[in-house]
Amino acid sequence: MYSKEELLDGLNTEIVGKKLFLFDSLDSTNTCAKMLAETDMEEGAVVLADYQTEGKGRLGRQWLSDPGKNLLLSAIFRPSIGKEQAGLLTFFAAVSVARSLEAVTHLPVECKWPNDLLITSKKCCGILLENSFSQDTIAYSIIGIGINVNQHTFDTELQAKAISLRQATGKDIDRKTILQAVLQELDAQYRNIQNAGFDSVLHEWNKRCTMFGKTANVAREGTKVSGTAVGLSPEGGLILHTAHGMETVYAGDVTVIP
Repeated sequence: MYSKEELLDGLNTEIVGKKLFLFDSLDSTNTCAKMLAETDMEEGAVVLADYQTEGKGRLGRQWLSDPGKNLLLSAIFRPSIGKEQAGLLTFFAAVSVARSLEAVTHLPVECKWPNDLLITSKKCCGILLENSFSQDTIAYSIIGIGINVNQHTFDTELQAKAISLRQATGKDIDRKTILQAVLQELDAQYRNIQNAGFDSVLHEWNKRCTMFGKTANVAREGTKVSGTAVGLSPEGGLILHTAHGMETVYAGDVTVIP
C-alpha cells in the first residue's frame, strides 16, 4: 500500500481525492464510506483498501480480489440532482473509469449495462452505486469501484468472464497511476454533470456500449426477461423489445447473445 503522501503527490483534482482514508484491510470500502457520509464527511472523500474481507458486488454478491493486487475504492458524492436521476451516476462513473483505463493501457474499454467495464469482452471493472435520499433529492451517493489491476489468475468460474489489466497488457500496472487517473477523471466528469447534466456522459456511454441491437437475457428476482436491447430509458434503465412489447428493466444479470 502506498502512503497517503505518495498518492496525493501529483494528484490534480478540485474535489475528488482531496481527503483519502487508507486501509490495509477493510470489510468493505462502500460500508466505510457510507459511515463517513452519515457523519457529514465532505464530498470527494475516498476510501481505499488493499483488501476487502466482505467486498460488495451487485445484488448482494461478494466482490473477490487478491490482496495487494487490485484497486478497491469508494468515493462520496453529494450531487445537486433529483431522485429520478440518481441511477445515472453509475454511467458517470463508468465513463470516467473507462477513460482512465484507456489512457493508461491504450486498450479500448467497453461499457456494459448496468455497471461493468470490459476489455476484450471480459470484465475488468465493476461499479456499485449506493444512494441515500432526503425526500426527493440525494443526501449522498457512494460510488464503489473495483478494478482488476495486477491479479494473475481468477477462480475457475470467472476465468472466461474476468480479466485484469496485467493480463490484458502483459505487464504489471502501477496502481498509483491508475488511481490518480481515475480520481482525476471522476473529478472532471463530476464538474461536467453538475454544470451541464448527464447528456455528454450518456452519449459517450452509448458509444462504448456494443449490446444494443443484440438479444439480451436479464435475470432478476427469479424471473428472466429476453428481448433485443434497444437503448436506455431517461432514468438509465435498459429498454428491451420483447415478444410482448417494449419493457424497461432497472436491475438484473445480463447475458448478451452473440
